[in-house]
Amino acid sequence: MNIVEYKNEDQRAWDSYVLQHEQGTLFHLTAWKRAIEREFSYKPRYLMAMRGDQVAGVLPLFLVSNIMTGRTLISTPFAVYGGVCASDTDARDALIDAACSRAHSEKVEYLELRLQEADSRPGFHTKNLYVTLDTVIDTDSDVLFKKLPRGTRYMVRRGQKAGLRATHGHNELDTFFEIYARSVRNWGTPVFSRNFFKILLEELGETVEIMVVWKDQLAVSAVMSFRFRDWILPYYGGSTSEGRRVAANNFMYWELLESARQRGIRNFDFGRSKRDTGAYEFKSAWGMRERPLPYQFYLVRRKDMPDFSPANPRFNTAIELWKRIPFPVTKAIGTALVKLFP
Repeated sequence: MNIVEYKNEDQRAWDSYVLQHEQGTLFHLTAWKRAIEREFSYKPRYLMAMRGDQVAGVLPLFLVSNIMTGRTLISTPFAVYGGVCASDTDARDALIDAACSRAHSEKVEYLELRLQEADSRPGFHTKNLYVTLDTVIDTDSDVLFKKLPRGTRYMVRRGQKAGLRATHGHNELDTFFEIYARSVRNWGTPVFSRNFFKILLEELGETVEIMVVWKDQLAVSAVMSFRFRDWILPYYGGSTSEGRRVAANNFMYWELLESARQRGIRNFDFGRSKRDTGAYEFKSAWGMRERPLPYQFYLVRRKDMPDFSPANPRFNTAIELWKRIPFPVTKAIGTALVKLFP
């Protein structure tokens, strides 16, 4: 077993391995690496486990350094999922050992692995803040709709009766961004730049989908989704106050489910949510399977696990102040702030 650092010429071998691995995700692909590098200038520290000339495992990893987190190693920034994809225990352990060694040599505060399944490895602390929700998309539209809880079906029909309609296409980027940016500001959270979404379109290409929901000629909700294998993952979404009055989000996610069904996509991933939040309550109402996301931390210089979640009470004042800042200002300065919370 040999652990090596990723080089650009390894791109094809790396991506091929991720695409065939059961726990591979979009966020393990080198396209996500390039997008994060281009927008945030974090330093990649990607590691590969090699057995002879065959890839036996991969670990996407970024060195992040700022005044909020200090120096950290994260797998993977701005991603729901991360951590090791490995062919066997030996490769997995070798990659984690290498990451821990790198954490010490880089003198970081901590190493964070955004795992889908808990690892009992000694020395790691687990944070059980997040869950993900997913479902299998039935091939029959009527069956798919009837599987939804009654209250959610009611809200979808409410949107349909309001005459909502959905459009698709990368040409909707500006409309999507305006809705998403305003929604994020209203949540009290810094927003990504428009350029970041442009980069995602460039790096991920046709695996990125944009849907906009309209009430007459007014855009009332929008979502950017990612396709990976036979999964669809709505990742960035928002709605306007007008949209909330006509259940635009419920209509939008049903349209996304139905569109995926028609194209033969079999699985729907509702992404990450913090327990006991409004987003969690909304997603829970769709009757999907809930799985914990046991993010794990290896502490190097820190003595306790970091907590940079908006749910942390120490951010309450900053969140309320952010909501009061004029929207154009939040778009202008949000990019600098969002980099502090990878």
